[in-house]
Amino acid sequence: MEETNVEDNKSTNIKKTVKSGITFGSALAMVISYTTWKSVGWAIFHGLLSWVHVIYFLLRY
Repeated sequence: MEETNVEDNKSTNIKKTVKSGITFGSALAMVISYTTWKSVGWAIFHGLLSWVHVIYFLLRY
């Protein structure tokens, strides 16, 4: 019984961490995009791409 509870807690922690990472990646991508292009449309688009845009930006610039 105790093992199941520990596994559930690990699963919950992993889900929270992933959600936070995705949210942070989206926000970071949107800020980089808006700062670079001065366009809300591009910022939204890059926010949807999230970490893909952040990694692209790091490699490109």
